[in-house]
Amino acid sequence: MTLEVDVAFGTRRPWSPSARRLAGWARAAGGRAAGRAVLAIRVVTAHESRRLNRTYRGKDRPTNVLSFPAEPVARAARGAARPLGDLAICAAVVAREARRQHKTLEAHWAHMVVHGVLHLLGHDHVRSRDAERMERREVRLLARLGFADPYEVATDG
Repeated sequence: MTLEVDVAFGTRRPWSPSARRLAGWARAAGGRAAGRAVLAIRVVTAHESRRLNRTYRGKDRPTNVLSFPAEPVARAARGAARPLGDLAICAAVVAREARRQHKTLEAHWAHMVVHGVLHLLGHDHVRSRDAERMERREVRLLARLGFADPYEVATDG
């Protein structure tokens, strides 16, 4: 498996992991399923996230991660990587959610990357059965990366 990951920063605020960390989490999530592929990750502002979410999903608010699968390629040139798709991750929304959910920023960022890559690989959470399967996979992948179950409810106290 070779997943080439291109990272671009539209912002680094309030905080975002390094391009190296983002790429490592994406490669871990892609595993063998990604094959030889190319993925683009863009860290975006709340304004850019809102615009993308409104344009492509009809929701007029910023969101944590948006996944844009690449159009299927009829046949890649011999030895060429196929496009997997793009992720747009909103730094401000991820930071706000991490605070509210009592998670570290790094753990929530890792979850958003894993979640987004799984979407690009065809996983979804519209139906409850599919959501359970996707969540189990996320939990396993994040555990391998050293992060706790992101779906466990944090309690104060």
